[in-house]
Amino acid sequence: MIEHAPLLRRAWVAMLAVGLSLVASRAPAQPSGAQPGGAAAKPVVVPPRLKTDSPARYPERALRDGVRGKVTVDLVLEIGADGAVKNATIDAPVGHGFDEAAASAASSLLFEPATRNGTPVAAMIRFAYTFEAPGARVSGRVTRQPNEAPIAGATVIVRAADGAERTTTTDAEGRFRVDGLAPGKIHVRVEARGRKAEELDEDLGPGEEAELVLRLESAEQPPPPPPSLPPGEEIEEVRVRGERPPREVTKRTISRDEIALIPGTNGDALRSLQNLPGVARPPPFGGALVVRGAAPQDTQYFVDGTNVPLVYHFGGLSSVLPTEVLDRIDFYPGNFGAQYGRGMGGVVDVGVRGPKADGKIHGMAQVDFIDARVLAERSIGKGWSFLVAGRRSYFDLWLGPILEQAGGVSTAPRYYDYQVMLKKELGPDHELRLFLFGSDDRVEIFGADLGGDFVLGGGIRALTAFWRLQARYHYKIDSKTRITAVAAYGGDHLNFGFGSNYLDLTTSPLSARAEVSHRVVRPATVNLGVDLLYTPYDVSIRFPRPSRPGQPDGGLNDPPLTQKVSDAVFMPAAYADAELVPFKGTRIVPGVRADYTQQIENWDISPRVVFRQDLTSTSPRTTVKGGVGMYYQPPDPSELDPVFGQPGLKTNRAVHYALGMEQQVGSNVEVSVEGFYKSLDRLVVQDSKNSGDGRVFGAEWLLRWQNDPKLFGWIAYTLMRSERRDSPDELLRLYEYDQTHILTAILSRALPDGWRVGGRFRLVSGNLYTPQGYGALDVDRATYQPVSAVPPFGARLGAFHQLDFRIDKTLDAKPLKLTAYLDIQNVYFHRATEGTSYNFNYTRTQPVLGLPILPILGLRGDL
Repeated sequence: MIEHAPLLRRAWVAMLAVGLSLVASRAPAQPSGAQPGGAAAKPVVVPPRLKTDSPARYPERALRDGVRGKVTVDLVLEIGADGAVKNATIDAPVGHGFDEAAASAASSLLFEPATRNGTPVAAMIRFAYTFEAPGARVSGRVTRQPNEAPIAGATVIVRAADGAERTTTTDAEGRFRVDGLAPGKIHVRVEARGRKAEELDEDLGPGEEAELVLRLESAEQPPPPPPSLPPGEEIEEVRVRGERPPREVTKRTISRDEIALIPGTNGDALRSLQNLPGVARPPPFGGALVVRGAAPQDTQYFVDGTNVPLVYHFGGLSSVLPTEVLDRIDFYPGNFGAQYGRGMGGVVDVGVRGPKADGKIHGMAQVDFIDARVLAERSIGKGWSFLVAGRRSYFDLWLGPILEQAGGVSTAPRYYDYQVMLKKELGPDHELRLFLFGSDDRVEIFGADLGGDFVLGGGIRALTAFWRLQARYHYKIDSKTRITAVAAYGGDHLNFGFGSNYLDLTTSPLSARAEVSHRVVRPATVNLGVDLLYTPYDVSIRFPRPSRPGQPDGGLNDPPLTQKVSDAVFMPAAYADAELVPFKGTRIVPGVRADYTQQIENWDISPRVVFRQDLTSTSPRTTVKGGVGMYYQPPDPSELDPVFGQPGLKTNRAVHYALGMEQQVGSNVEVSVEGFYKSLDRLVVQDSKNSGDGRVFGAEWLLRWQNDPKLFGWIAYTLMRSERRDSPDELLRLYEYDQTHILTAILSRALPDGWRVGGRFRLVSGNLYTPQGYGALDVDRATYQPVSAVPPFGARLGAFHQLDFRIDKTLDAKPLKLTAYLDIQNVYFHRATEGTSYNFNYTRTQPVLGLPILPILGLRGDL
């Protein structure tokens, strides 16, 4: 606020006006009407009057210097006969940028000029500017969990640093704003009927603004829902994010109730990722993600920043972490921030929630045809709380006898996972957490009839297992600075066997990640971090060596080679980025990452930048977004092995480009479109070093209905092309994971009396494969060698399409809530072609068909 000093100014104006006649030009000859005796008439002097004000801005330098209270700057102004300020002189400088601000503002003042006997004349006056530090501001939005719907009429109470309280209510969109707060520690409390109150503190300087989003949970004993809303609708949310702002390009959110009710996923959070744009259908019975045309191994998986080898159990039927223990899922299909590296595909970072700390015992049990799971949690006093959970599949008990009777093959597939957490609250936004989790998958196929193939005479077996013990520390020092550190140690075991061929790999990864985030000034936050990974490993292998591109590949019929290696991989990294908000609605995040790969003794520097720009400041929101960045992926240790690979490799490299737009249409509909391009080079090719290159380009569309407790759904479509080649002198060809069209449509509707129904339809281009021609008999190996078509993966299977259906019935009998559900995958019994099999001499083919139909009937109880 700027104040003038009118009394002081008038006094000086009067004093200076007396001397106007002394500085003015001498009057002409005495006019008629002069007083007798020749005495001069008394001049009529009128001082200048302010006509157009020019307020001064509070200087940024004073804000940085921490200047508080009122500051007055006195000036002497020289005003011309035209009323303009000719010169402004500071009478007593005060510093901190106030003098410059006052002089700059005074130069734009405009006066009605002083007059002498009605004639405008020049004048000098004193003038004063009084500066008062601008107040802090708090604004934001209040929404309800889990569907992010706005809460209108919520009460927002803001207590400023001087103790003054201001109260306001949210508008129809749940928004609020409070200005003119005394700078310092500001306390905000939000209350709404039927919701738990939310409180937080912010430390704001003069002129700073805190933009908040407060999500209110339902009260401990909420009022009964309307008849049209099934009981149990208010469920804690899980977030699934793709390229999360402010440090990535886009964010997509799927609430936990949506995840639990999406048909075809059996309520699994991580499987819900496969319904988002840019995610292709994985290989048949595979537990991996194919993201924007990249190979599954190009996408990395983390649990709160700790690397894990996989996130899906055998066949992709469920994930290794149950939905009930998740807090969020950060999914980045491309253009991810500098905090991630060592990959050129996508990133999935699963955030785990802490145990509930309300002093009550909470539990959950669920059983269906696939697996059974349990969970228990509670607080145990003095800031401590714990959580234990586990799951075990048992479809081996009923699937094994069916397969044995049908094909003379015995099978014993099964999996389990476990989670144990201990958490200590050290203070507000200050916690330490220990988390032990692991997974184990085993599959064995053995029997008398394996097609007469002596290579597989010993059967087929697979084991994948891992465990991690993770320590996570989080401390928000104040509203400007926070520290997050994660360290983990664990073990991985991978064992594959095909007859007498085998691979046995054991690793003991040790990882550490730490980040310091500090808001330097209001529009700039700097993030600095380190990312360390040290992995000792032991590998024992007996397999045929991979063939060079263009050479005949006999597969498991080729002579095997044996290798045993004990070594370690060390890959340290450091990164930095800045979150810049130069204007309201604008966000720019430049960053850089430096990775070192000890095995090849090489540093890689990866610059990246993303931006978001809101084109509208009110609803409906329109946002443009984009980014470009460089990404490196080190070669796998097997690719560097002197027997099975080739020493002297460099890192694979990719450059990601993205440009898109988001448009709200009303309060329930959002449309987004994004184009992407990935340039690939230095790709590792067997026996050809880093001679490969390629490209991936396409566009993603998402039309979504949201913020409606009765109805949710979306239509996602991806049009994409993924191409690669093994050397620059070859033509680009379709990559084996290319899927041109990916369409997913989901709709779920709540009905009265606790019922809900929903459906999902998927239409995806068929997988690519390499046709095999008539084979020649190899007498030495006692088998036929096929002639592969050129180029590889030059043919495509038929399109995949499937309709899934789900129906739920919830009964809320407090304190127990029971839910029965039926999830049917492939309702109309369409058996998609998943591959092609050949007879012994490759003269006849037969399609490999997928599952005909999979009904899953389950029951769940929550306490």
